[in-house]
Amino acid sequence: MTLAACLVAVPVLGAGIVRSSYVTGVGIAPSQPVPFSHKHHSGELGIDCRYCHTGVEKVASAGIPPTETCMTCHSQIWTGSDMLKPVRESYAQDKPLVWLRLNKLPGYVYFNHSVHVTKGVGCSSCHGDVTAMQMTYRANAFEMQFCLECHQAPEKNLRTPAEVWNMNWKPPADQASLGPKLAERYHVRGGERLTECGICHR
Repeated sequence: MTLAACLVAVPVLGAGIVRSSYVTGVGIAPSQPVPFSHKHHSGELGIDCRYCHTGVEKVASAGIPPTETCMTCHSQIWTGSDMLKPVRESYAQDKPLVWLRLNKLPGYVYFNHSVHVTKGVGCSSCHGDVTAMQMTYRANAFEMQFCLECHQAPEKNLRTPAEVWNMNWKPPADQASLGPKLAERYHVRGGERLTECGICHR
């Protein structure tokens, strides 16, 4: 292999590795203390995201539910299930389950869930259709470009309040006219303002 070919191949190979699921974790469902199924709980049973992720509309973090939330149902159903033994032990010992966080951002990135969902950005825009995930995985890499594309033209992704929680939402035919109206209603100014460094890096 010539030197010129190496000079081209090495950066291309490096870029491919950095963007691979091995590095980003996209599409990989890691082992968790309990094989919790969003597909079953949210998709089939219809449990609202906010029942477990109580902070999503109020604070920066959506929150991971405490064991007490699980036990509101599982103190009455599947009470002898081997699969739920870690949940029962967690509750009895007053020790939280240690979940592997999938969507953790670097410490230098500021992100606020409540700002996004209360201004019309739906869960599935970032997390994918969680109601179809048997085992939860990371749907997007959340690299800077992912956030910038939305911040440059947020009107493309804005939804009415009723649609924020709809995991199957697709932009309607009139999104080109509806999006700017929603941006005005939510006081969202895209482009230069939302792409300032200090919006995400504080």
